[in-house]
Amino acid sequence: MRGERKPTLAVVGATGAVGTVMLEILSTRRDVWGEIRLLASARSVGRVLRCRGEQIAVQELTEEAFDGVDVAMFDVPDAVSAQWAPVAVGRGAVVVDNSGTFRMDPEVPLVVPEVNPAQVRNRPKGIIANPNCTTLTMMDALGALNSRWGLRELVVASYQAASGAGQAGVDRLYDELDVVAGDHSLGQATGDVRRKIANKLGEDSPFAAPLALNVVPWVGSLRDGGWTSEEMKVRDESRKILGVPQLKVSVTCVRVPVVTTHSLAVHATFEQSVSVDEARRALIEAPSVVVIDEPG
Repeated sequence: MRGERKPTLAVVGATGAVGTVMLEILSTRRDVWGEIRLLASARSVGRVLRCRGEQIAVQELTEEAFDGVDVAMFDVPDAVSAQWAPVAVGRGAVVVDNSGTFRMDPEVPLVVPEVNPAQVRNRPKGIIANPNCTTLTMMDALGALNSRWGLRELVVASYQAASGAGQAGVDRLYDELDVVAGDHSLGQATGDVRRKIANKLGEDSPFAAPLALNVVPWVGSLRDGGWTSEEMKVRDESRKILGVPQLKVSVTCVRVPVVTTHSLAVHATFEQSVSVDEARRALIEAPSVVVIDEPG
């Protein structure tokens, strides 16, 4: 409608790795939003970022920064979301949070738009949570299959990029690759890669072990039963998003020396019989799923 006010959007954590990607996505949807405010910590105030062809100065994250904001996207650590998301709601914004803070809160919907869009209406705390990136990777496909045949069990192996550990993870991988580059003797003796990287870079790393010339079957922190926190997230979030609380889920999360983009191998068992052709057709028809089926 002519003259209709477009909603105001705040991006909290605009200078981080995820925030940077968010600005790129917003630039492809120029006409959706009115004002876009970029919010970050005091040390980033005044920094100028580009979005929608505009130069936008970063503002400090304060209570007043949310005045007049309709939607606030949070791309920040858990502790920051826990502190500031309720503040944004109190100032009148709907919060869409990318951290893990609210995902399993029964009063916060965990939403994948192609799978459970109606849940956005059920937000008594004014907050909508996004799933973990590993969970999200498989949800569009699994949602399409579950709606037709009913999921019973999932066995998942993830192969997760360095970007899952944020910009610090990406930087660490590049630094490790610089250390090992050109040394064709590495990887042939037990511990030689670890020693060389530790000698050059130290052992303070976002990864449980060196990632260059390696795969690391450990993402997150230790949880009950020997599972990692990342593996538990995939299990619990899958159950909540799909609406299958008793879904059997076994997950092994592995960090691989790739800069961005996670991959997953998923074995799914269903309550009803389904053929390969039926499953393929369901995936082809699913929104946001691209089927590349080239066996052999």
